[in-house]
Amino acid sequence: MSAPSVPTKPVLSPATTSVASGLIHHASQFTIGALAACGAVTFTNPWEVVKTRLQLQGELEKRIARGDVAAGVGKPKPYPNAIAAFGTIFRNEGVRGIQRGLAPAYVYQILLNGCRLGLYEPIKAGYVTMFDAISPGGKAKSPLPPMIFGGATAGLLGAFISSPLYLIKTRMQSYTTTNTVVGAQHSYVKEGTVKALRLIYGKEGVRGLWRGCDAAMLRTGIGSAVQLSSYESFKKILADSGWFKMHDGHGGLSLHLGASLITSLFVCLAMNPFDVASTRMYNQNTAADGKQGALYKSGVDCLVKTVRAEGFTALYKGLSAHYLRIGPHTVLTFVFLEQFRKVGRFIFDKE
Repeated sequence: MSAPSVPTKPVLSPATTSVASGLIHHASQFTIGALAACGAVTFTNPWEVVKTRLQLQGELEKRIARGDVAAGVGKPKPYPNAIAAFGTIFRNEGVRGIQRGLAPAYVYQILLNGCRLGLYEPIKAGYVTMFDAISPGGKAKSPLPPMIFGGATAGLLGAFISSPLYLIKTRMQSYTTTNTVVGAQHSYVKEGTVKALRLIYGKEGVRGLWRGCDAAMLRTGIGSAVQLSSYESFKKILADSGWFKMHDGHGGLSLHLGASLITSLFVCLAMNPFDVASTRMYNQNTAADGKQGALYKSGVDCLVKTVRAEGFTALYKGLSAHYLRIGPHTVLTFVFLEQFRKVGRFIFDKE
């Protein structure tokens, strides 16, 4: 009597194993990027609310001399600066007011930064291959161009996918029932994210959900190119300086904090004009024909009209709040990112 056959475990080819390993790696990077961004936005969302209202304050109003407001010409600003705005919103609207838009902000961060941080490495690798192929000797001289193009491409993809959530988030954050109204008000946001998205889709279709996407893609593409490329560059510079201990070849918390703090300043300066444009594009009412915004046709149109009406400095409205938001957000995102990466290496290296 023959012995019963023992089922054999299927053997995967090296190519199949390589593809599966690559998919697992990219999926883990997407998840790590999303978790890191969600952790950061929990702490920085109040400054996003402040920034949104400062950027909408005085929208397309003609410039008025400083002394004229005191003399009764023009209306006083409800939010004189970022700190005063934070206090006013918290005093009038409480914790719920200062954390407006947090729910869509989480989903937005998952989609945006999951793509932006998770897809950055494979996209950058593609650009490295491309730049090597067109360079003399088959090797690019500088690693910076693939970093910049990789960051911009990942940011553009993330911004496009997540645009409807940014739309709802902006409208929630600008909405108030107090006497400190700035910008257009959309009362339907009180019904929640899903109902608001359904209402916009029902009235304006897909076009309405992606209104303002061009400005957001400019904003995120430029911000991502600066953030992801400069973070890697500054991290390497600081690591090579000898000031930081390299525990496992990846550096410790102090190295990640230092690189993030420097990066956040450059990101804020590069992004703010496009951030103003995207905030205003998303928050504007729809024109009577339902095909375009009531105030702006595009992100570039918004930038031009803003400068003509309010001057060049209007492009840097909310700069202090933007830094207070994006500075800690950049720091926290990359700190969370590095810590989650350590967990990921621990898990996958054991398998």
